[in-house]
Amino acid sequence: MGFICFTVIGSSWGAYRNRITDGDKRLIIGTAKKEIGVREYMENSGPRVDQYNAYVGVKKVAWCASFVSWCFGQAGYLQPRTAWSPSLFPADRLAKNPMAGMVLGIYFEHLKRIGHCGIVEEVRNDWVYSIEGNTNVNGSREGDGVYRRMRHVRSIHRFATWLTKT
Repeated sequence: MGFICFTVIGSSWGAYRNRITDGDKRLIIGTAKKEIGVREYMENSGPRVDQYNAYVGVKKVAWCASFVSWCFGQAGYLQPRTAWSPSLFPADRLAKNPMAGMVLGIYFEHLKRIGHCGIVEEVRNDWVYSIEGNTNVNGSREGDGVYRRMRHVRSIHRFATWLTKT
């Protein structure tokens, strides 16, 4: 009987530890917000951009996924850690309904893959407000900085959640 009680209590502790809280979401979004305004000095390079890419072990590459990974890392998450935006969307991380703190992926037909990503800041009706690296005022995937964006939910191909510390 004691073993059963211990197992149940242990399981609830594990579930609590893995639960996504508003604090987790605020931490990720707060980290990303502080980066709004960072700009490249040269294509895919600059003091802060180089830090994003160094975090994932690369130099001078398109850096939207590096930015997302760096933000999660600064908030204490070990994953994701990649410069390749498609790898942010494995099947076990996909979500149907967007929520703050998730990662969004934009599909590009000419690439035949997700070619840009960002962090969901807020969702209002059919609009997703995000913070994205390597974009610009027009929403390009080859931009010049970190910007806040507003995208219609139908323009976003995938959402993924990385808000677990295990």
